[in-house]
Amino acid sequence: MSVWDSIVGQRQVVEQLKTVSCGDPKSIAQSWLICGPPGSGRSNVARAFAAALESPDHGLGDEPTKVTQQVLAGTHPDVTVLATNKVTIGIDQVRDLITTSEQMPSTAPWRIIIIEDVDRMLERTTNVLLKEIEEPSEHAIWLLCAPSAQDVLPTIRSRTRIVNLAVPSNQAVAKFLEETSQVEPKIAARAARLAEGHIGIARLYACNERIMSDRDELIVGVLNLAKASDAVLLAGNLIDNAKAQAEADVEVKAAAAEADFRRINGLGPKDRIPPKLRGAYNAIAKKDELKRQATRLTRDVLDRALNSVASIYRDVAVLQNNAEDAVGLINLENRSSIAELSVRLDRAAAVRRLEDIATARRRLNGNGNPALVFEALFCALIP
Repeated sequence: MSVWDSIVGQRQVVEQLKTVSCGDPKSIAQSWLICGPPGSGRSNVARAFAAALESPDHGLGDEPTKVTQQVLAGTHPDVTVLATNKVTIGIDQVRDLITTSEQMPSTAPWRIIIIEDVDRMLERTTNVLLKEIEEPSEHAIWLLCAPSAQDVLPTIRSRTRIVNLAVPSNQAVAKFLEETSQVEPKIAARAARLAEGHIGIARLYACNERIMSDRDELIVGVLNLAKASDAVLLAGNLIDNAKAQAEADVEVKAAAAEADFRRINGLGPKDRIPPKLRGAYNAIAKKDELKRQATRLTRDVLDRALNSVASIYRDVAVLQNNAEDAVGLINLENRSSIAELSVRLDRAAAVRRLEDIATARRRLNGNGNPALVFEALFCALIP
């Protein structure tokens, strides 16, 4: 099984990177910027590319090598991945990566550094990274991931080879869910349609009934907005659901980290933590860090909610322009209510509501109070 088999809907990019990984090592660019909208799989592409560069069979063998298994699992000693649940990537984290990149690889041809969400770097942090991107160590390759090239400073952009990913088709995402998560075809197709090409969100919808139900309630709530009190109640429910989803996710991750710690140290689920391991154990269970992760995940859930709300007015615009046969509707289950709304709103009003959603996103990204942001948005959406 090739390392590329798990990449969804990116045939052109896969062929490009296959050619690079199988080519002359001396001609390989050492700084890359992999761009794609959220959910397009840019981090997965970076990992697959790293595995192909490090593996003796370039990731093309029928059976995965030990090297490719380690890279994809995040355990290869020469491949370092920086992923963050924080709002920004810290300058000390980048300095540590630079130190790592300057070390000779221990077992593989390259020392590869993957930075997910490089757009989360502040300018002063990016400036620390700039020199290494411009003149990387002889055996280092940098794989940076961002939503688009425009989300990265021009100084970084101009010094990297850019790879642009496409939005995977609904059919490709649905097939991926069926094959990797054993999801029923109807559920996979609906999850792919509602996720609008976002692979991770499609998996959430297909595998978590509560998350799908929360989305359904949000869509119905927006379509039924009639007065300010409706907007306030809907905003409150949304915030509560977002916090609950985030806290549940953090608890699962914390439990998994604790289980790994116990397994590595030969401890059973109910064994007491020995005094000599107490410091290391406390480090993985920091309450402040878990709280920060929950805050970040809550923002992610709310951002996903904004996409869902925007899909309503996208569908309204589709019906107003008689384009349903060409591009289809996202919220098919709510077609009758959306058709009614498309008659009540003129085209300018539909566009204005999409602008209101964009304003809410900017306010949320600027650390605006989530409850106030969504109360104001939902009031603006009342027909």
